[in-house]
Order: sequence, then structure tokens, then C-alpha cells
Amino acid sequence: MKARSLALPLTLMALACGGSALAQDKVQFFPVLSGRTGPVAPNATPWANGHNDYMKLVNARGGINGVKTLVEECETAYATDRGVECYERLKGKHGGATVFQPLSTGITFALTDKVPGDKIPLITSGYGRSDTADGGIFRWNFPLIGHYWVAGDTVLQHIAIKAGGWDKLKGKKIGVVYHDSAFGKELLPIVQERSKMHGFELVLLPVPAPGVEQKAIWLQVRQQRPDYVVMQTWGVMTATAVKEAVATGYPREKMFGTWWSGAEPDLKDVGAAAKGYSAVMMQHGAEPQSAVVKEILDKVHAKNEGAGPKDEVGSVLYMRGVVGAMLAVEGVRAAQERFGKGKVMTGEQARWGYENLNLTQAKLDALGFKGVMRPVSTSCADHLGANWARVHTWDGAKFTWASDWLQADEQIIKPMVKASAEKYAAEKKIERRSPQDCQS
Repeated sequence: MKARSLALPLTLMALACGGSALAQDKVQFFPVLSGRTGPVAPNATPWANGHNDYMKLVNARGGINGVKTLVEECETAYATDRGVECYERLKGKHGGATVFQPLSTGITFALTDKVPGDKIPLITSGYGRSDTADGGIFRWNFPLIGHYWVAGDTVLQHIAIKAGGWDKLKGKKIGVVYHDSAFGKELLPIVQERSKMHGFELVLLPVPAPGVEQKAIWLQVRQQRPDYVVMQTWGVMTATAVKEAVATGYPREKMFGTWWSGAEPDLKDVGAAAKGYSAVMMQHGAEPQSAVVKEILDKVHAKNEGAGPKDEVGSVLYMRGVVGAMLAVEGVRAAQERFGKGKVMTGEQARWGYENLNLTQAKLDALGFKGVMRPVSTSCADHLGANWARVHTWDGAKFTWASDWLQADEQIIKPMVKASAEKYAAEKKIERRSPQDCQS
């Protein structure tokens, strides 16, 4: 048993380094908190596969200015206590963790208090704490390219456009079916704010995890008859909700998921009956024709080095893992520009890179993300970097784009972020960062 545990890191190093685990290789360690088991496994597994395949692609391209990526996974099953255990187990391995991506709001909440002491950044694209966009308070957290309030605001914008304008929502009823956890509740502040602004009624419908029993919830939907339903669900909960909507006759074209409620595993078993269901996507969706996907197929899967099945490459959640890995790598690349090109970056140095990202469209296009993403630019004050989204709709077999680009309303969201961040700072006795600290 001991021999096996000693061999595991070398095996993982060989996989991450494209078959080369030479002792002299300089490696940048990117731990993965995976969810390949439990209630979110169908959704979290392609994320991990996409992340790991992109790390292999980076090595096939020559690494990060010659520094190879190293991946090691630890299984959380989406449980907060297991996520914290995995973090503690991995944070000091292989020279030290570069960055963690928890893929769980509960784990993010738990780690947010730990990472300042360990000097390891967190990337929480599309989840975690929305108020961590305020880099003046949350020095180590990066909700890059979007958070729950961006998703909630843009999905409501899309509903308003379909209705003919915000004024047309006055007096309407919007049901919110949400995971009864920190993840689900994080959506509520933005929908409640928009409800006050525009005069629509909210029907809040919390669903206990894992969400495989929702008959009572959809009985309430049938009784309340909301004009629209917004879903903040994840894993088996989403598929169950759509099936119950079909069973109760609630129109799928009036159902709108947030970022974690609109991927192929959610609808493939429902098939044509789910036609019309939509979800907001912060930047990417399914991108099978993108240059980065074609390069992964050519340089990773063609060599039988793919982390998962070939047919998932380019799917929504696979792409989410690819984008997460790209952001992690490009933060290190940015850090190397300051601290030494071709050197292994510490977590603290990588944090500076994530705070000084400048992914122009030209840079994104060169990395293979043309048509997939818009520019991302962060600063000391702004750890979000972009607030763009689009909506895609299920046509019975696949998702197709159903909206133009939407941009979250920062005049509404920024004050919410600041107020929440300052409340956290007061509770934790944290001082807002000084201009001098922003240069460090």
C-alpha cells in the first residue's frame, strides 16, 4: 500500500507532463478538487477532464515558457468537509499548490478563510462568493469571468427582452427553484434586487440536496403558476427538475437555468421533451468547432492521452474545465512576466498574475478561444475581469445560441458587491487594501 501511494504522484506527473516525468523538469502544480462521485458526478466529471486535457495541451505546446504543468486530483464528492481535507492534503505537495478551483460554493466558503494564511489563490469562475469580485477586501479570491449575480442579472435581462422590456415584468410572477445550500442562496440577492426595481413577484422554491425528489416543489409550481421559472440547480437536481416540469406540464420555454443548470448531462436523458429550455452561459457554451478543441483532439486525444471519452470534448462542462485551466495557466504566465520568465511561480506570485490578467481578444484568439470568449482584464479592485454572458436553448438534441451578448449591470451589482464585502470585512476584522498593497 505504501509503495502504491508513493508511486501515485509520479504517475500523475507523467500523465500531466505528456509522458515525461524527468526529475529535472520544472513543474507548476495545479491541484484538482474533483467531483467524480456523488450527486454532481455527471456534471463535475467532464469539468475535470477538460481541465486536465488542457493542461496536457499546454505541455504539448512547450509548457508555460518551458515550465510543465502537473495535475493531481483529490475526490470531494461535492462534500465540504472532504474538500477541506483535500485542500490540506494537496496544498504543500509538488513544491506547493499554484491555485485551487474548488468547483463548490460550500468548499469555497470554507477555504476563503484559509487561503490568506497559506498564500494560495482561489479561482471560482461562476460560483463561490459573489462579493469576492471586490479585490480590495478579498485579496486571494478570483471569481474570474462571472459570479452568481452576473448570471442572475443576465438571465433576468434575457427574460425581460423576451417579455418586451422590464416594464412588462411588473405584476408578473417568477419562480426561483434553487439548491437549498450556500450555492443556491447566493443567487437570491440579485433576483430580489431586480424584483424590487421592476415590481415582479418572486416565488422562492428551495430544493433540499441532492434534489432527486421534487414532486412537492413542482406541485407548488403548478399551483402558483409563475410566468417564468429561474433554476439555480446543479447535478442530478437539474435533470430531475426538467423531468418534473414535463410531468406537470410546465412549459420548458418558460424555464431558464443559471450557469450550472444548462449543460448536456442535464437534458440528454429528457431529449426532445426538454426542447425550449434555456440557460445563461458566462462566455462559453458548447464549443465543438473551436480551435482549442481541435488542437486538444489532435495533440491529446489522438495520442490516447485524453482524460475522458472523446465524444465529450467540446461539450459545455468540458469547456468550462478547459477555460478554468486556461485562466489558471495564463495567470502564471502573467506572473512570470514580473517574477521571471520560465521560472516556477509560488502561489503568492501567481496571485499577482491573476490580479493583473490582460487577456486581450488577440491573446485569446492565439490560444484557440476565438468565438468562445471575450477579453478578461483584472485589477486590484476588480477580481472579476469580465461580466459578459449569452443564453443558449435546447433544441431537443443540443444547445444553440439564443441571444446576443448580454452584460451584467454594474450600476446595480457593484454596490451590492461592495456592501457585502465590507460586511464580511467587518465580521473578520479585515482592513481594505492600501494602494501600496495593490502593487505587491
